[in-house]
Amino acid sequence: MNALSTRRARAVIVALAAGSLALTGCSSGGSSGKDKSQTDKDAAAQSKTVALGTAADSTGPAAEVKGSRKGGTMRVFQRDSFNHLDPAQMYVSDLGDLSKLIFRGLTTYKQDDAGKKTVVGDLATDAGQMSDGGKTWKYTLKDGIKFEDGKPITSKDIRHTFERMYAKFITDGPTYMQTWLSGEGTTYRKALPDGPYKGDHLPKTVLDTPDEKTVVFHFKKPQSQVPYALAMAGYSVVPEGAKDTKENYDVKPVCAGPYKFASFKEGKSAKLVRNTNWDPKTDPTRHQYVDGFDITFNHQFSDSTKRLMADQGESKNAISFTNAVEPTQTKQVLDNASASKRLVQGYQPYVWQMNMNMDRIKDKKIRDAITYAMPNAQIVRINGGSYGGEIAGGLLAPTVAGYQKGYDPYGKLTHPNGEPEKAKKLLKEAGKTGMKLVYAYSNTEIRQKEAAVIEDALNKAGFDVQKKEVDAASWYQQMGKVDNGFDIYMTGWGQDWADASTVIPPSYDPRQIQDGAANYSHVRDKHISEEIDRIQKITDIKQQTAEWQKLHKYIVEKVNPAAPVFYTKTLQLHGSNVGGARYNSDTNYMDVNTLFLKK
Repeated sequence: MNALSTRRARAVIVALAAGSLALTGCSSGGSSGKDKSQTDKDAAAQSKTVALGTAADSTGPAAEVKGSRKGGTMRVFQRDSFNHLDPAQMYVSDLGDLSKLIFRGLTTYKQDDAGKKTVVGDLATDAGQMSDGGKTWKYTLKDGIKFEDGKPITSKDIRHTFERMYAKFITDGPTYMQTWLSGEGTTYRKALPDGPYKGDHLPKTVLDTPDEKTVVFHFKKPQSQVPYALAMAGYSVVPEGAKDTKENYDVKPVCAGPYKFASFKEGKSAKLVRNTNWDPKTDPTRHQYVDGFDITFNHQFSDSTKRLMADQGESKNAISFTNAVEPTQTKQVLDNASASKRLVQGYQPYVWQMNMNMDRIKDKKIRDAITYAMPNAQIVRINGGSYGGEIAGGLLAPTVAGYQKGYDPYGKLTHPNGEPEKAKKLLKEAGKTGMKLVYAYSNTEIRQKEAAVIEDALNKAGFDVQKKEVDAASWYQQMGKVDNGFDIYMTGWGQDWADASTVIPPSYDPRQIQDGAANYSHVRDKHISEEIDRIQKITDIKQQTAEWQKLHKYIVEKVNPAAPVFYTKTLQLHGSNVGGARYNSDTNYMDVNTLFLKK
């Protein structure tokens, strides 16, 4: 079991649960009932394998945004305060937009006007130079890169950034690089138990910095995904020396992006101002149009929606990093001539699925019967309609490279309300008509509404559903137990970057079964483990993507551990004086890199 899986499950699930709980109580969006969110276009752009950019792609400054101007303060309405400011502790999506404004790493994503993205060098001159069959990756730092205090960023800072992530006080960030460099699970910490804080370093055979501009990673096994992992907020640069205050760094970080903190009052507010030591000539993606960001917390979705729709005073200059339109107000927003022109829409990277406990439901015919019986369309309506979600045919989201639109082996797109007669027939063939099915659901309003329609659909298919309500606060703790006592239960999963390698191994690898792990269906198929090992050795990204998709089909069609329910979406509103607003296919929220105030 890789400890990464547990932490990633918790991080992604928290983000998903927060968003999904907000997307409630709305009929299928829009006054006409049609989804005008252009998410098909989003899927077409995101389903392509993300290419690695060249040195030319990695140079700054970023292309100017049409109509942009400098000046003014952007107002930000946020529900949740920032639980971490130390990049090494950042994992959940709520911190994605913030990190784009204040931090920089070796690589980042560059997105064009058509939504196509490329991994490019950020602090590095390119996306990385691979050698030794993928076991070695070399990065060269750009000239002119500095921290907010004017200190040049060198290879020693990069080494320090990664070595401090071995320290015990770093608990919430990604562990991809650490495990690739030093061992699976939590064993990587043994390589540097105190981090770099007592003068110890990783050996040069693992992490080498031969000069101030060069960083070389040496991995035990071939790694094709290094440039993508390095673009995560968690691997943003932290300075070596006295400015790294260890645990206290989490409230006062040193920034390298276009903005820095002027103040942060946890649970109340934060102010970002220009970082005068950020050089746009070194940055291929970011801008510094506004003078700063004035952020306040504790704005529920209903509050931020009302403020932005009213578009009065400071709200004209306002956005939210992650708040969505409150679904009960969706129709009002869409019917409002002004507000309907001020929307940013797109997919979130999550797939809601009905997990089927394969330790208890061993017959695939029964699992197929459950899948055919699921009333996907009714569940989508409960979750906000077409602006809150889209019926899923498979277990990989439209934000994953290689996504195949229209893939629908269980006919969920053609029979969105389920096929009770087909389900009933399968259940009879399995000799299980009237089978008791213990269905766990959480005690939130949205899950209670879902439970009613799911119970009804499964009973019509011939099951005897026994509902069990579980406290939402301990939901994933309960579902994460191997011996959880339930037959079926809903969970969600989202990728760490747009590649199936961050979805299939943690969710469906039989070796990822233990309390707290993300293999919620307890899949024990040996072929899946063997295929994961084989595919991870492929260094050609396009070929690897194709092989992940083949394995995805095997999991869905031959194993069927979880019934696909829906892909989640976001619908965000901004003030009328905000320019450059667009959907970002990396953060899956509004793109903070392109924003400006019109006047």
